[in-house]
Amino acid sequence: MTPDVTIPTLETKRLILRGPEPQDYPDFKATFTSYRARFMGGPLNAYESWMLYAAEIGHWQIRGYGMWMIHDKVTDETYGMAGGWKPAQWPEQELAWVIWPDAAGHGYALEAVSAARDYFYSQLGWDGAVSYIDPKNLASIRLAERLGSTKDKTAKTIDGNDAVYRHPSPKQLSGSQLAHGIEMEIGHYADPLFKPKGWAID
Repeated sequence: MTPDVTIPTLETKRLILRGPEPQDYPDFKATFTSYRARFMGGPLNAYESWMLYAAEIGHWQIRGYGMWMIHDKVTDETYGMAGGWKPAQWPEQELAWVIWPDAAGHGYALEAVSAARDYFYSQLGWDGAVSYIDPKNLASIRLAERLGSTKDKTAKTIDGNDAVYRHPSPKQLSGSQLAHGIEMEIGHYADPLFKPKGWAID
């Protein structure tokens, strides 16, 4: 256990990532008790949602890292969560995310997860990470691939019903065309004139 952890604040072009706080719970509950949570063990009932949110907060104290709440830098509106996750019996440390339904399609998850990964690699010394994704969750699979992750068929899954997407290592990512591409895509989303075509992506 890592007691008395001070949760760092991360800043990106459009976002502020802060630790989850009690006042953020209503948006979390609204998402996890809705159909949006179907790929994350939901929809949950009110009690299950509350317990999961308590776990999000407690994870920081137990592991020394966790999930940040994604805030708009200007309005402070919350858009979802992103960060690290490793409950008991998780095979590996995970990069995870969830975006509130009304916030999807604006690149917030890409921007937040990229910042979280950079932090874990540069500040906590992670040498890699995975994302456990329901094979039917096409939006999250697309995001994992845009982050440079590839499906690892040899990796141990959580329960046999998830696909494991392995993120590039810090060495593979540093100064790479992929890293520049992610930065460029985030810049496009930050441009008020940019309107992506096709199916909305997180």
